[in-house]
Amino acid sequence: MPKSWEEKFHGARPPHVTVLAKPFAGLKQGALLFIASPAILDARLRAIPRGQTLDPATLRAELAREHGAEATCPASTGIFLRIVAERALAQPAEERTPFWRVIAPESPLARKLSCGPDLIRHLRALEAQ
Repeated sequence: MPKSWEEKFHGARPPHVTVLAKPFAGLKQGALLFIASPAILDARLRAIPRGQTLDPATLRAELAREHGAEATCPASTGIFLRIVAERALAQPAEERTPFWRVIAPESPLARKLSCGPDLIRHLRALEAQ
């Protein structure tokens, strides 16, 4: 039986910085790469003020800087953003992690979410009012 989004959220490895053994994502061998966690991303998304958005690249750059790394892994960040978003969809609206502040409706990730891009557009429009 597959794990639930809640299990994936709580079962993720702790955040850490790793030294790249080979080039990856535009970084050279030996570069420091931060691997976040769903919990770290959840907290960051909750800290984004209502009505504001942040693109994933900027989010990754900020996380890398805060954790003494050269970059944050784009692959694991995408996976963790999906975990956070899918988990949020099961939360009561007033407690929901605002994943729409980072996941753009036109992004490939939005199309993978069970809610689809239309809900993201709707939630962004509600905050713009």
